[in-house]
Amino acid sequence: MVEHPAWVECGSRFAIKQFGPSTRRAAVMQGSLAVVGLVAGVAAWGEGSGAGWLVGGVLLGAMIPFTLIIIMPTNRRLLDPGLDPDSGEARDLLTRWGHLHAVRTVVGVVAFVVFAGLLARS
Repeated sequence: MVEHPAWVECGSRFAIKQFGPSTRRAAVMQGSLAVVGLVAGVAAWGEGSGAGWLVGGVLLGAMIPFTLIIIMPTNRRLLDPGLDPDSGEARDLLTRWGHLHAVRTVVGVVAFVVFAGLLARS
C-alpha cells in the first residue's frame, strides 16, 4: 500500500533497482510470520480454542504456497539482470507484482481481523 506504489511512481528503473534489496529482506520476515501464524492458529485450534483460530492460521499459511507458486515467477523475472528496467515488460511486471502482493495484504488483514475478533470475544 505504500512502498511499491512509491517505487513505481519514481519510475520503473528506480522500482526495479529497489525491488531486489527489499524483496530479499522481506522474504525471510514474511515467510517466518506466515509460518508462526499458521502454527499458532493450528495450535490454538488443537487446544480447543475454536475453528476461527484454524481459519486464521490456514489463511496465513496459504500465503506460503501462493508466494512460491504464483508470485515467485514474477519475482524471478523482476530480479533478472537481463530485464530492461525501462521496458514495457518491466512496467507490466511491476504492476502484476503489485496486484499479487495486494492479495497477500488482503489475506493478512482478514487473518488479523479474525484473530483480533477472537481475542476480543475471549
